[in-house]
Amino acid sequence: MNIFVGSLPFSIEEADLRESFEAYGTVDSVKIITDKFTGRSKGFGFVEMPNDSEAQKAIDELNGAVVSGRTIVVNKSEPKPEGERRSFNNNRGGNDRGGYGNNRGGDRGNRREY
Repeated sequence: MNIFVGSLPFSIEEADLRESFEAYGTVDSVKIITDKFTGRSKGFGFVEMPNDSEAQKAIDELNGAVVSGRTIVVNKSEPKPEGERRSFNNNRGGNDRGGYGNNRGGDRGNRREY
């Protein structure tokens, strides 16, 4: 089972997170998500446990636990539906994004006709 762990303290290491979950059973992998530019934790991660009953027990016991002063969120990770994924490469075409004549915000684009 893939488990989402959120509201993690930024100081927690993957080894610490693994240790917390290993108290409930076998852990296949642990991944804390980090910012690709700064390398700093984004405050959430994923834990993979092969045994669903052990994973569920870990979820039940660790959800709402306080770690380094933060109340963590632990639940089963559900894959995002395909339609919710963001794409940053499809802004080509006539969708009026940016450029001149874009009348968004402020008084910049307000012209009076005389």
